[in-house]
Amino acid sequence: MEYRSLGRSDLRVSEIGYGAWGIGGGAWVGAEEDESVRALERAIDLGVNFIDTARGYGESERIVGQVVRAHQGDELYVATKVPPKNGIFPAPAGLDPSETFPGEHIRANLEESLRVSGLEAFDVFQLHVWSDEWIGRGDWLETVADLKQQGKIRLFGVSINDFQPENALALVESGVVDTVQVIFNVFHQQPAERLLPACREHGVGVIVRVALDEGGLTGRITADSRFPEGDFRNAYFAGDRAREVEERVRALDEDLGISPDQTADLALRFVLDEPAVSTVIAGMRTVRNVERNTATSDGRRLTDEQREKLRAHRWERNFYRPD
Repeated sequence: MEYRSLGRSDLRVSEIGYGAWGIGGGAWVGAEEDESVRALERAIDLGVNFIDTARGYGESERIVGQVVRAHQGDELYVATKVPPKNGIFPAPAGLDPSETFPGEHIRANLEESLRVSGLEAFDVFQLHVWSDEWIGRGDWLETVADLKQQGKIRLFGVSINDFQPENALALVESGVVDTVQVIFNVFHQQPAERLLPACREHGVGVIVRVALDEGGLTGRITADSRFPEGDFRNAYFAGDRAREVEERVRALDEDLGISPDQTADLALRFVLDEPAVSTVIAGMRTVRNVERNTATSDGRRLTDEQREKLRAHRWERNFYRPD
């Protein structure tokens, strides 16, 4: 496992992190706790030291806390997120921060996260949605500073609204944020235009989510893919999207001369090829997925030819406004 600095902080985090959304139940249907624990334990065995969860991920914080507390001798870093008070994802324009992240809401959620996880503090504490309109307004920043002073959180970050990377540029440039979490993958390359360079310039750590396009870049999504009732992927791959993903991934594989079982590896390497990226939080509910994804962090980088070919497969679209 290779490690990188998390922005300007003194944390050295694994290139492949553990995305714990899927193990909590809820939007990802079918998670089995015993298998989730085995997967997380295996990830730690293989050098993963960064785990990302959230207050809104069902049982995820409890499971993560249970495993982390059993590894007190290991240097493990846990990030969590506070949901917006109004429950709206993503944050639309025009909201006042008093509607989304008033100080008392932030504090109450952090205390609940600490209680559920059994942890004494979180290494990264993130707002689960963001809008640059909130800079200089509300008491969220004062609250975050106070929580840092109390030792309950180490670093402060935000999870940027899906497919809106420029919506955090002003925050990054303000110097008050330690990390940003953003969607970035072979299809969605927009963050590389402005956000990633800004993060590198200002020493902001970058946590990449959805690097495999919710499974689209694993080569396992086809026009015939079906998901359990209540699983969010029914919406994510709705309409013709599953068929389009299958066709685009097939074209990508042919272009790079790789087999379908190599797609995920190249997709992860594409994200890690960006120097501003600190870690990729891959969702890994099974031991098999853990072993596949962690194997990517072996120090090898893309060739110039691979890099250019992958960039040519850019396919920008918005989950919330498909077009």
